[in-house]
Amino acid sequence: MKHLYLLLAIVGAVVPYLFFFEFFNLHGINLTLFVSALFANGAAAGFSADLLISSLVFWLFMFKNQQAHSPKPYLFIVLNLTIGLSCALPAYLYAKTKADSLL
Repeated sequence: MKHLYLLLAIVGAVVPYLFFFEFFNLHGINLTLFVSALFANGAAAGFSADLLISSLVFWLFMFKNQQAHSPKPYLFIVLNLTIGLSCALPAYLYAKTKADSLL
């Protein structure tokens, strides 16, 4: 599973950025427009709200289940905020699986 998590983290980093680059290529780095586009209609708003809630749950899970050998959550929060949950979650699972295998 460790290698699958790594592959999914890479895919989870590349795929969202294909869409982000397309948006920023068309509109420039306009964060106000980007945020308004996240909630432009009911479908986009539903996906955005789902992602925000899922990200919060992921952060709480990491902090609540922090153990001596667990990966520190701060790197994965940064990944979540800069790339997305589709990269941060499998990257965390990869790091956790790797740490657990060293025990």
